[in-house]
This record gives sequence, structure tokens and C-alpha cells, in this order.
Amino acid sequence: MKKTYVLIGTGGRAEFFYGALASEFKETGELRAFCDINQTRMDYANTLLQKKYDHPAVPTYLSDKFEKMIEQEKPDFVIVTTVDRTHHTYIIKALELGCNVITEKPMTIDAEKCQEIIDTVHRTGKEVRVAFNYRYAPHNTKIRELIKDGTIGDVYSVNFEWALDTQHGADYFRRWHRDKRNSGGLLVHKSTHHFDLVNFWLGTEPETVYANGGLRFYGKENAESRGVTKFYQRAHGSEYAKEDPFAIHMEDNEHLKAMYLDAEKEDGYQRDQSVFGDGINIEDTLGVMVTYKNKAMLTYSLNAYLPWEGFIISFNGSKGRIEVKVREQSYINSGGEKADEGAIEEKSIHVLPMFGKAYEVEVSEGEGGHGGGDPALLRDIFGTPEEDEFHRAASHVDGAMSILTGIAGNISLRTGQAVKVDELVNIHR
Repeated sequence: MKKTYVLIGTGGRAEFFYGALASEFKETGELRAFCDINQTRMDYANTLLQKKYDHPAVPTYLSDKFEKMIEQEKPDFVIVTTVDRTHHTYIIKALELGCNVITEKPMTIDAEKCQEIIDTVHRTGKEVRVAFNYRYAPHNTKIRELIKDGTIGDVYSVNFEWALDTQHGADYFRRWHRDKRNSGGLLVHKSTHHFDLVNFWLGTEPETVYANGGLRFYGKENAESRGVTKFYQRAHGSEYAKEDPFAIHMEDNEHLKAMYLDAEKEDGYQRDQSVFGDGINIEDTLGVMVTYKNKAMLTYSLNAYLPWEGFIISFNGSKGRIEVKVREQSYINSGGEKADEGAIEEKSIHVLPMFGKAYEVEVSEGEGGHGGGDPALLRDIFGTPEEDEFHRAASHVDGAMSILTGIAGNISLRTGQAVKVDELVNIHR
């Protein structure tokens, strides 16, 4: 019997899910409805369903009719792809109304909301899945396998540098993510992927977190300090934006125009704000130190304005070292063809045994975004479940342990103190 789904939040990430249900997984799943604060955006999602996927339009419900949608459509699952700060609202409502949930990362943005979700899962007995596609990328799974098999013995320390470039990285400073109240900042919205990977790779949980950082490159004050004198609020209709390499021009992109520019009349959301404007209160330069329950240590950095996209990571263990470099294809979310998002342009995994010859580990990447991670995640969520020795499916506990590193980091940024993760949320009852 087909499982049934509804989706709330028809912005840039939504098509990843509903496009899969409308095509590859239409034999195992049925999409029944869209929900959003914006009717124009839902209408465009239905246009894509019909023209791109040859799928019938589905009923639409404005967000204040969420409960009515559940009552009428009776879905098995609710897919949550709204603004991060509202994830907990719809996750909790869906669970209480008897549905299971699939949510885009991060599961939520602060400890209080996280606790509410955990308590509701315990109370209802329903399930929350968090869509961590990076776990499924073949190179990331291979790292887990190497560590699990004891290739370098016990891992004592990890050095992890993530680079966001001036296309993808800048995009977080154009849209709703630029306000920390919406996204929790990059330590929660973006780094949750990376903290989840470390938890996954090492098979452990964070214990203590210390963070430092700030807004160093983006924002009006930083631009002024570099001698910039020409500013604009948003790209659309601005003469100054025509000369700005950081600007995006939605009127020149059919997809962005239909999803955002044409929808502004309903909610006023501007997708193309200047990355050097006022109102940005998230960090673009971050450093984090984490101690884990197995005594391993992580040194992590994130910079959102670099010339390339990807990560460099090293694992130091009792029997040697693993060095990894991955360069990803950069993209603007919802700015074009979805299949190539995060495609791998360069990849290397080297094992350096303590008393042996170093060697490279070959990994075959799959087709699709994030080195084949996106299709693998979708098969796991919407297809027929298969036995997975690496246990890549992420539960609400995995979702919590990933965001709690970033949440603790945000607290540390405010207080200048190290933060004990177990003091934030009661997960393991």
C-alpha cells in the first residue's frame, strides 16, 4: 500500500522531496497536498508538478489551515521544509495529529524547541526523520567504514575545515537565513550537517562545546571599512546591483522569478537582499572546539566567503591518520537545475598508517546531487527500506545531537564560556 504525504513550505528545498514523490517514487508514495503561507508559491509548485513531472496538481492549504489539511488528507507523513524557526511548530502539530514527520535539517534552532519535539515524540510514539543527505554521499559513508573498521585505531582528534564560496556562502546573507531568529545562524542551519557527520563518523555524541567568531566580511559596516560607498537594499530595480558580483537578479531567472519575485505581493519576502546591507546578524567566520563523550576532540572552522566550496578534514588516531579533501560544485539554492547541487568536482581520501606506506582509498561517486547522496537519501525515505550496516537514517535523536552542537556554540558565542551539551536538553530518558 502506498504511503501518503503532505508538504508544508514550498520554497527552494521543497522540490527535492515532492519532485521525487511525483516521479521515481510514485509507485510507493502519494503526494496529497501543499501547505504554505503563500498561495502564489504553492501555485507555482503545482505548475512544476504538472509541467515538469506530468503529475496532477494537488490541493493547496494556507498555513493557518494546516490542521484542516491533516484532517481532510489524512497523510501518513508530513514533510516539513519551512523556515527553520517554524520547523518545531509543524513537527509537533503533525505528531499530535497522528502523523510521522520527515523534516529538512536543522530539526529546529534552539534548546527549548528541541526539548518540545523530543517530549512530543515520547508522548505520541510517532517518528521524526531528519533529511541528512551528506551521510549518504559515498565518500562520507566510506569514511565511516574506515573508522568503524579500525583502520586508524581509536580516533583522538579531528580537524575539520568547511569552505563556503562567494556564490553559495553569500546566498545565506541574501535571504531569511541572515536573521538569526529565523535560522539559528550558520552554526545551526549549515553546520548541523557537519556536526552530524562527525557524530556519525565517530559513533559518539558531543559533550562540551566552545565557539568563537563573528560577522567579518558581509554586512554594511564591514563593506564600509573596506571603502565601499555604494549600497542598495535589494538587487531588483537597483542600478548599483548591476555592478555587484554578489547580487542575484531574479528577473533573469525564470525559476527564481516565479517562486519568489512574483510571490512578493503576498508576504513581502525579498529573496535578493544585498549581502552588504543592514539587518544581518549571523556570523560568517566561525571556529568551534568540541569534546566528545568518547574523549575525541574536534577543531572546526566555517568561513562563508572563500574562493572554493568544500571541506578538508583529518582524523588522527592510535594507528595513523586519514586525510580527506572534497571540492563541491557551488550553487545558489533554487537558482537552477537541482540535480547538480553539491556535485563533487574533486575528492581524495588518503590513509597514512603509523608505520606503513600511505595509500589512497578509491570511492565511486553515484549520480545526482552531493556525490549521489541525494538519490540515496530519497530511496531510503520514500522507497522500500533496506538493511543498512552504517545506520545512515537519522532519527530525532540524531537531529537533536547535531543541532545541539551548534546551539551550544551559539550560547558560547554570547557568553564566552564552554557549554555542556547534556545540560541543554534531556534526550535519553
